[in-house]
Amino acid sequence: MTETLADEDRKLVVLARGALARAEARSGAAVRDGDGRTYAGADVRTATLTLSGLQVAVASAISSGARTFEAAVIVNGDADDPGLATLHEMSPQAYVVLTDTAGRPQQRLGRADV
Repeated sequence: MTETLADEDRKLVVLARGALARAEARSGAAVRDGDGRTYAGADVRTATLTLSGLQVAVASAISSGARTFEAAVIVNGDADDPGLATLHEMSPQAYVVLTDTAGRPQQRLGRADV
């Protein structure tokens, strides 16, 4: 993928990479809600709870009152992330950028016109 990211999407990359590093997790994610607010999360893996970073970020946004989403970034994640279902349940038009651990875009999922 040779796409360069918009400033707002680069901000999501920074937030997702920060969450990943703080949690020492395999992947991290960040979302931007319909009002432009951002939320980040990293993978959670315990004996009784397993969540992807995207699931954490989406749940944080929803619990803070977000009702729609514009975009998400998943750092070092996969196109089959279980959080995508919830993101697109609330906002089918939201797009997702997958990046490597350095934050370089690898794949874009969803709306192509943004």
